[in-house]
Amino acid sequence: MDKLHLDRALTPEGWRDNVTVTVGADGRITAISEGAEAGARRIPGIALPGLPNLHSHAFQRGMAGMTEVAGTGEDSFWTWRDWMYRFALALEPEDVEAIAALAYVEMLEAGFTTVGEFHYLHHGRDGRPYADPAELARRCIAAAEATGLGITILPVFYAHSGFGGLPPGEGQRRFISDLDLFSRVCEGARAAAGAYARGGFGIAPHSLRAVTEAELTALLAAFPQGPVHIHVSEQVKEVEDCLAAHGRRPIALLGDWAELSERWCLIHATHADAAEVQQMATAGAVVGLCPVTEANLGDGLFAGVDFKTRSGRFGIGTDSNVAISATGELSMLDYAQRFATRRRTAMADRGRSTGRTLVEACLAGGAQALGLGAAGIAVGAPADLVVLDAGHMAFAGRSGDAVLDSWIFGPSTGAIREVWVSGRRVVEGGRHVARSPVETRARKVLERVIGG
Repeated sequence: MDKLHLDRALTPEGWRDNVTVTVGADGRITAISEGAEAGARRIPGIALPGLPNLHSHAFQRGMAGMTEVAGTGEDSFWTWRDWMYRFALALEPEDVEAIAALAYVEMLEAGFTTVGEFHYLHHGRDGRPYADPAELARRCIAAAEATGLGITILPVFYAHSGFGGLPPGEGQRRFISDLDLFSRVCEGARAAAGAYARGGFGIAPHSLRAVTEAELTALLAAFPQGPVHIHVSEQVKEVEDCLAAHGRRPIALLGDWAELSERWCLIHATHADAAEVQQMATAGAVVGLCPVTEANLGDGLFAGVDFKTRSGRFGIGTDSNVAISATGELSMLDYAQRFATRRRTAMADRGRSTGRTLVEACLAGGAQALGLGAAGIAVGAPADLVVLDAGHMAFAGRSGDAVLDSWIFGPSTGAIREVWVSGRRVVEGGRHVARSPVETRARKVLERVIGG
C-alpha cells in the first residue's frame, strides 16, 4: 500500500480538497479519505485524472512535420499516405521501439496515461513475417513498459487495398496478413500485453476498405470479447468508393456486417450522415476523434454537436502524432465545432464548463474504448494522476472548473508538474524521468532514417 496526499483533486463527485488516496499493490486506488493520513506523501498542486489516448500510430511520430511541402497536384490524405508508406518501409524493429518510446514519453508529459496503439506495422521491410509474427507489437509494448505508459495493443487486420477485396499494393506489404497469420500476430501481442501490468488487448480491422464481410465475420467470431477499433468514413473518397462498391455508406454498411455495441470504437467517422450519427449513438459505440490529425490531413469535421446531443460517446486520440498534446486535442475538438456551428462553447453542456465537459466525456469514452474499466480518481481505478502546478500564471485567481478551462484554452504551456501512472511518478518537474536516454536513442534513429 502507498498513500498520496492531494491538495486538490477532480473526482467523479467533483472537486475535493485535502484528500488521501490509497494505492494498492496492483496500482489501483483502494480508498479515498479526507485529510492527510499519517505517512502519506504530499503531492502539491491540482490533481486531474490521467486521460486515455484512444488512437495512436506510434511510428508516425518519427515523420512529424515531414509532409508539409506542397506537391505539384492537389494534396490530400492520399498523398500524405504515400509518404507514410515510404517512411514505414525504412524502419527496423529497434527503430520502431525507439520512436514509440519517444512518442510515449511525450504522451505522458502531455497528460495522457494510457494509449490505444492501433498497430498495423507487422512484418519485415521486405513484407515477410518475422520469426515471431508479433515482433513489432512486442516492441510497442516494450516501449510502453519502459516509459510507464499504459497500453491497449490493437493489432490491425489489413488484407486489401480497397472495397470489394482489391489486392494490396506493394507499399502496404508490411501491413498485410491473412486470417491465419493475423491470429499468430494476436497470440504474441496478447501474451506480451498480459505480461505487462498495464497492458490490454483488442483487435482492429483496419477499415472496410481493407477487410471483406467474410473476414470481418471471422475476426469477430475468433475474438468475441474485448475492444474492436476500426477506421471509418474518414475521407469523402472513402464514402464515394463504398457507395460505388456496396450501395451503402461506410457506417451503415458496418452495421449491416456486424452488430455495433459498446465494444466498438469507430475512429474519425468524419463524414457520417444524420442516420449514421444516430446509429452510433444508439449502439453505445465510442467515436474516436483525433482533431489535430484530422485538421492536419484536411479530413473535414465530424458532427460532434449533433452526436453529443444524441448522448453519443467519444474520446480523443493523437493518431499520426504530428503533435502530442492532450490540451491541443481537447481545444481543437471544441474549436472545430465552433467553426461548424458558428457559436462558442459548442460542446459544453448548457451552464457547464467546456473543459469539465470535455475532460469527463473523453475520460469515460476513452476508458470504454480501451477496456480500462473504472476511470478517474476513484476507488477501483488505476492511480493515474496529472498534477498541474497551482502556482502557474494560467491559474492565477482561478479555482474549480476555471482551472480546467484555463489549462485547455489558456496560455498554460508548462503547467503539468507531475504525472503518476499506477501510483508511480513518471514525470517530474514537467519532464519524463527517462526523457534523456529515450530522446538520444530516437534522435540517432531519425538522423539515420530521415537525414541519411
